[in-house]
Amino acid sequence: MRAVIPAAGIGKRLRPLTLTCPKVLIPVAGKPILGHILDRVIESGIRELSIIVGYLGAQVIDYVRQNYDLECDFIEQKVRKGLGHAVGMGLTATDEPVLILLGDTILDMDFRAFSGYRDNIIGVMKVEDPRRFGIVEVEGDWVKSLIEKPDHPASNLGIAGVYLIQSQRALKNAVEYLVAQEITTKGEYQLTDALSVMLRNGHPMKIEEVRACHDCGTRETLLQTNRHLLHTLKNDAAPFPEALIIPPVSIHPDVIIKRSVVGPNVSIGAGTQIENSIVEDSIIAEENIIQNAIIRESLVGSRCTVFGEARTVDLGDYSRWEFS
Repeated sequence: MRAVIPAAGIGKRLRPLTLTCPKVLIPVAGKPILGHILDRVIESGIRELSIIVGYLGAQVIDYVRQNYDLECDFIEQKVRKGLGHAVGMGLTATDEPVLILLGDTILDMDFRAFSGYRDNIIGVMKVEDPRRFGIVEVEGDWVKSLIEKPDHPASNLGIAGVYLIQSQRALKNAVEYLVAQEITTKGEYQLTDALSVMLRNGHPMKIEEVRACHDCGTRETLLQTNRHLLHTLKNDAAPFPEALIIPPVSIHPDVIIKRSVVGPNVSIGAGTQIENSIVEDSIIAEENIIQNAIIRESLVGSRCTVFGEARTVDLGDYSRWEFS
């Protein structure tokens, strides 16, 4: 079995971080979003995958090649025409199964068990606002219909961003049908619509409820995901004699912290220096300098400089913030 991961998005809702960093490489709990996803793919036993790249795709390719020993194809989506179009590019015209995972969603589930099913399976979760999701209407465990971000939802079962399809050919044909007929939703070729075509063509699907789905598409959900993963993953920070560290945290060994309080719920990347500061509930990327600052609920990109009383900031790479 192989996996397909669409990772071509721009990440407009996470600007300014995504002006110089692809969304899937934004760090959370000590590792890029894509790293957490690839770790779960490997846990399932899958070693062959296709990653759909686009915006700043060279960075994604470099990261995967430098950190993972996988049989990985990188396919460029030159024009972003929607999730269905992106996934379709990674499919082959064979009747082999495929696991599809979204590149900005980290899931808590048994991937090995999920990938072992012999039915078409869609991962779902109960959501508070179904209008923001692809929605599944069911009869028992079987899918009755699917609709992308409906104005009047028929259920509260949102698609969680993981799919097991037993025939790549069937899904590829469904995507090609959408493109040939120019069938779009909200101006894009949607994966939800392609799955609906499969249903009509006689390919039944079941649902599997996912324990937890961590969306990393906005600053709020990214910080929520960071909090959750730090509480569930084992992150033992090295001692810092001149600092108070309040767990849970993820601090790279190559970090200097002096006369500061760090934590809880803080991730700090390699090469960062923090002095005379308080940092809590934040994600700090690599090679930053933070001095005499109070930072809370913030996202700081790489190679930034922060001085002064900044309390909540979102800084892209190479930024400078000085409060006087």
